[in-house]
Amino acid sequence: MSGNDFGRRILAGERLALARLLTRLENGDPEGQAALAELYPHTGRAHLVGITGPPGVGKSTLVNSLARHYRQPPDGAEPRTVAVVAVDPTSPFTGGAILGDRIRMRDLAGDPGVFIRSMATRGALGGLARATTQVIQALDAAGYKAILVETVGAGQSEVDIASAAHTTVVVEAPGMGDEVQAIKAGLLEIADVLVVNKSDLPGAENTLRALRGMLGLAHPVRRGANSRSAGLAASDAPIWITPILQPVAGSGGGIPALLEAIDSHRVYLAATGELAGKERARAAAELEAGLREALMHGWRAAAPDGAFEAALERVLAREIAPLAAVKMLVAGEFARRRP
Repeated sequence: MSGNDFGRRILAGERLALARLLTRLENGDPEGQAALAELYPHTGRAHLVGITGPPGVGKSTLVNSLARHYRQPPDGAEPRTVAVVAVDPTSPFTGGAILGDRIRMRDLAGDPGVFIRSMATRGALGGLARATTQVIQALDAAGYKAILVETVGAGQSEVDIASAAHTTVVVEAPGMGDEVQAIKAGLLEIADVLVVNKSDLPGAENTLRALRGMLGLAHPVRRGANSRSAGLAASDAPIWITPILQPVAGSGGGIPALLEAIDSHRVYLAATGELAGKERARAAAELEAGLREALMHGWRAAAPDGAFEAALERVLAREIAPLAAVKMLVAGEFARRRP
């Protein structure tokens, strides 16, 4: 199937064509890249919502409940189409991934307004897979109004979602240990909406109290800095105060309030100009990542055979430091592996 066929069929609403394109994007297929290039002018309409937090806090259950409420809003509002991108960790030993979110979200199956895609990280750090941004763009072009991106749940390394999403929802839960871990992980710093899930469990009030205290120390300053970066004077820009919500995702309690907070954040971004700033930062991050990968591939293709291995051997022999070896590799000072 050519790029033109992919684009035409996806814009016409063909789910099978979309699924095949996502597979090709994950595999780095040039034809998939060509199709995405044709679809890119149709992007920029979806609200990108990142769901992140430590393992075991109920992210998948929360995403499932959010998707159901997008499709069946309780106040009689018009249903919105929703896509779910669930990123699962890849085993460093077998290279496989369980992709269990397809099992957890099976009650959404059969709804033509819901598209669920599980992805393996394939060794990528930061809580997302390498092709996640491309998959998001394809789903955006396909016309999904809300795209929920659930990160791995690896803990202190998954803050990449903040640059990929418009609204970042950080999920915590009572009984998960010291709440200071969330500060160490940098998760509270990226939270646009903070959720204490499973709030019907013992210890929920203690968790809520601790998180409120932590947010009070940092967030007003951070939001003011973000407003200035978007070209607004600090005195003129309203400050987004991160709400802390207490849903019970398993029963659906509190989900309408969470959806309202997510929508309010989107309105805030548009009103203050931060939405354009986020789009610019997101595009810049993707360009930088693509440049790093392209430059690395280009260097490897142009480097003499054995140059990298020769540099590695000298580093291991403590003859040169790693940074010095990098400079020498870039300068072409390693021709071939030394005998």
